[in-house]
Amino acid sequence: MGPTISIVTPSFNQGPYIREALLSVASQQGHTVEHLVVDGGSTDSTLDILRECSQVSGWAHLRWTSEPDNGQSDALNKGFQKAKGELVGWLNSDDRYRPGCFDAVMAAAYKHPEVDVFYGDYTWIDERNKCMQIRREIEFSRFVLGYHRVLYIPTTSTFFRRRIFDEGNWINTQYHYAMDYEFFLRLAGADYRFQHIPHILADFRWHSESKTGSRSEKQLAEHDEIAGIYSPLFRRMPPGLPLNLVRKGARLLAGGRRYTEKLLRGYYFTQYRSAIRWPDLS
Repeated sequence: MGPTISIVTPSFNQGPYIREALLSVASQQGHTVEHLVVDGGSTDSTLDILRECSQVSGWAHLRWTSEPDNGQSDALNKGFQKAKGELVGWLNSDDRYRPGCFDAVMAAAYKHPEVDVFYGDYTWIDERNKCMQIRREIEFSRFVLGYHRVLYIPTTSTFFRRRIFDEGNWINTQYHYAMDYEFFLRLAGADYRFQHIPHILADFRWHSESKTGSRSEKQLAEHDEIAGIYSPLFRRMPPGLPLNLVRKGARLLAGGRRYTEKLLRGYYFTQYRSAIRWPDLS
């Protein structure tokens, strides 16, 4: 029987964290899974860890390659092209899934066969695995997606129906920092359906070498460029109107929409709870 869930992990020199990413997939119980790690030629301990795990009994679900590539977007496409599962997850090598993640995703997928993209809640953790914040998100809003400066759909807790890739949708390799934002906007524009799962599915790690932490200015620049391409408002704006002013106004409205929903749902009252613990999987 083929896998029901495929996990694609782009990898490059994340030796301090990749073992936890691998364990977070291997520890999910009751599902037929394949884990595809696409490594870009790591020179740290990553390959030793991959070789070690591949030789462990019960780890036949792990398949990996290591070769030079054209960056994270290219690695993701390689993995998505190989994925055989009905649902496909995107897990970066420094992040990890929470226990019960696959149970929640499969339940949502079974209940909502019409939905193409599922995304859940998550935590922020640091290099030492300390929970910094619990991040609960809003229901899908095309307006907020298009105009808010923060991408509220976290890739680390997002799962795609494989039909998205069967229908020829791939990550745009032109982008290296906001490729997820462009992908989600393109899918939404093609009328693929998104749904929020109100469960904490994953841990997103902040550390000094992560793109989000170390290259935020480049990420925001790509974000603004992409928003301009996909925004009907920006494309139809009459000559003479200052783009920066219109962008700021749209961002304020989108931010207000997101923050109001989070406030009304009580998310801010639990955001800084630190009681979530990670089980010992070693």
